[in-house]
Amino acid sequence: MRPSTILLAHAIIILLSEQWGTATVVEDFNHIERCKDSLYMGTPPRGFRDSRLKKICQRYADKPRYVTLYDSKNRIPVYSAYTFKKTEGDRRVDYPWMYEPQLAELDGNGNMMPFPTGYLHMKFEDSQAVLDDYSDVVLYERGHLNPDQHQSDPQDRAATYSLTNVVPEIREFNIGPWREHEERIRVRLNNFCRGTAYIVTGVTTTGNMIRRNNQDRVGIPEEVWSAYCCTEYDRNAPHNIRIRFPTQAALAKNAKEGNRVQELTLQDLENYLTDKMAIDKNFQLFYDNCNSPSPLPPYLHYAK
Repeated sequence: MRPSTILLAHAIIILLSEQWGTATVVEDFNHIERCKDSLYMGTPPRGFRDSRLKKICQRYADKPRYVTLYDSKNRIPVYSAYTFKKTEGDRRVDYPWMYEPQLAELDGNGNMMPFPTGYLHMKFEDSQAVLDDYSDVVLYERGHLNPDQHQSDPQDRAATYSLTNVVPEIREFNIGPWREHEERIRVRLNNFCRGTAYIVTGVTTTGNMIRRNNQDRVGIPEEVWSAYCCTEYDRNAPHNIRIRFPTQAALAKNAKEGNRVQELTLQDLENYLTDKMAIDKNFQLFYDNCNSPSPLPPYLHYAK
């Protein structure tokens, strides 16, 4: 490629970066103002051992929207963490798919930007998935970890359409059991969570990959898991609802069959993931297991 062409491509990327919200790779989610707002008590899930994983503060229109722990080797997110917004659950109208240029260190701004046309994607496809990776795979859908129907603001919704928030999900699983689960959680939190609900959704993998041009490109999840934390909820809700607060978790196979979503306790999910992922004994999805800080001194906790 001629030097003048490379300079032109870089100039186009910088120009686009000035027009779109930023998504920043950070050493710690707390290093970016308001990035930690997506996390219960401002604390990310702990215990992930792989130091190569990238922490992305997903910014759009100059505002942090959610956070993602990203695996650049498998080119998929390990998890996305976000706050649930009350919504009617209607589907998106038309948002462009975006990528994360700072993963490829193309410029210092780290802007979440729409995919460019032509050859420009070749400059960053080593560090992340690109649209071509999903173009010829009929078995898989682009499955959101932070789904747009869990967001209400149009800009919050637009920010979910980054491929750094997406994993390959078997089509029958994506449009069937998992979509039904997302809707079930949307209705439950809409109706019974009175405060802020924090959600972490992630995947397990076993090494299977989507291949393109005879190269391993994108990791295929074996399972998808999710958990929420809502400490302020309706204490007068029916018993079968109350037992699913303040936390509840879910787990399902990313498969064409045998893909029923199983709801389970947060502790059971954490125990299961400890045997499935590269995590240590201190693994914890929510700070203090989502136990709400009590204004009462300890000796009054059990007072009648």
